[in-house]
Formats: sequence, C-alpha cells, structure tokens
Amino acid sequence: MRRPFNAGARELVEEGRYNAGPRGGATTLAIDLAIFAFLDLGGLTPIGMALVIALLILSLGIHEAAHGWVALQCGDTTARDLGRITLNPIPHIDPFLTILLPAICLMSGGFMLGGAKPVPVNYYNLRHPLRDMALVAIAGPLSNFLLAALFLLATKVLVDDLHVWGAEDLGTAVLLNSVQFNLALAAFNLLPIPPLDGSRVMTWLLPSGVRETYAGLERFGLILVILIVFFVPGVNTLVRSTMGLMLHAIQAMVTLGGAW
Repeated sequence: MRRPFNAGARELVEEGRYNAGPRGGATTLAIDLAIFAFLDLGGLTPIGMALVIALLILSLGIHEAAHGWVALQCGDTTARDLGRITLNPIPHIDPFLTILLPAICLMSGGFMLGGAKPVPVNYYNLRHPLRDMALVAIAGPLSNFLLAALFLLATKVLVDDLHVWGAEDLGTAVLLNSVQFNLALAAFNLLPIPPLDGSRVMTWLLPSGVRETYAGLERFGLILVILIVFFVPGVNTLVRSTMGLMLHAIQAMVTLGGAW
C-alpha cells in the first residue's frame, strides 16, 4: 500500500508541478539544456570535441541513471521498468538533444547545448514523497561530482605520475574538459531555481505555506531558468564559485589532502 501524503502535495501532483508519471522527465530536460551554456569547447580539435562529447553523453547517462536508481531505492520502479537504470548510454540518448543539437552548436562555433532523455519519476510511488524527491534530485549532481573526481584522478595518474601525456596533449585536454563539464553540471543543478535539482531540496525544506507558491514556479520551466541565468547579475559568478569550491574539494580527495 502506498503511504498517504497531504492534500497539498496531492494537488501539486495533479497539477503536474511534481511531474508525476511519464511527464516526470520535463524537469531534467530543462536542466540539461540550460547547463551547457556555461561551457565553451572552441579550443579543442575536432577529435578532441568528439571525445569530450562521448564522455559528456556517458556522464549525462550516469546522471540520469543516478536519479532512477535513487528513485528505485525510495519505492518507485518506473525508471527500472523502462530500462533506464544502466551505465549503458544508449537508452539515455535522445537523437536530437544528445547528438544533433550539440553537433550544430559546435559547428556554429557557439556554446554547446544538449541534453539526455529524461528519466521519469512517479511521485505517487515514493515512500516519503517530498523528502524522497529531494534525494532523487540530489543524486544527479552528486554523480557528476564523483565523475569529476574520477576524471581528475585519471589526469593525475596519467599526466603527473605516469607521464603518459604532457600538459598540452589532447588526452589531457579531454580529461580536464570532462572535469569542467561535470563540475558545471553539478554546480548548476544545485541552484534553487525551479525546476533545477536544487529546487527539489528547497521544496522539501520550505514550510507548507511557501512551498506551494515556490513549486508553482516550475510551470515556467526552462524559460524561468534562462531568464534568471542570463539576466540576473551574479548567477554565473555563483555557479563558477561553486565549481571552484567543488574543485578544491576533489583535489583534496584525489591528492589525499596533499599527501600524494
């Protein structure tokens, strides 16, 4: 039997603000499209761009699988039933968002936009809906933080320790760009702007009277994110500052606090 939740939460679900059921992917779609406005791969060779895009697709797939895996632990089997809890990037690929759109952006010399096929989460199936939705949301940025740490570790081992590549080699540039876009994806998603992942945590923390109004902003979706990111002073700086803090954290992790 599903656990009951309050009438206010039920009303939000019925209005689509929590994206229950198959519509649940709309939020993740908006996140992925917005984040890559912070990235510019113009300095890479075509081969380097292709390699970065391949790792980007893999990272996006892991981000989506992380959402689905945590949802499963919280009682929702939707992602598992759709075969979306997998490290195989193919089920997460959207032909336009993941392949065609990034390619067009790169060929035009502009910023890279892209996205993965969203993982739906059924709010009704979660054991503790508000809390569990926050946990599901935070799993995506956390997966990208850990991926950034993994790519930085690979850079240290292959470049600094084994000297397989030099500082200016293609492999080094690809790994460092992979660190960058994973940190950007993690930091950006932590912004408490509906419908970004950080807003799910904020929705859980806010008192009931404010929560409904705040969650209602999600209806504006990607438009709201773009307006705030590009027209509110300081947002870009905040994201980059958060990326810097995360980078310092993973440098401490990778180097064992400077001992390695």
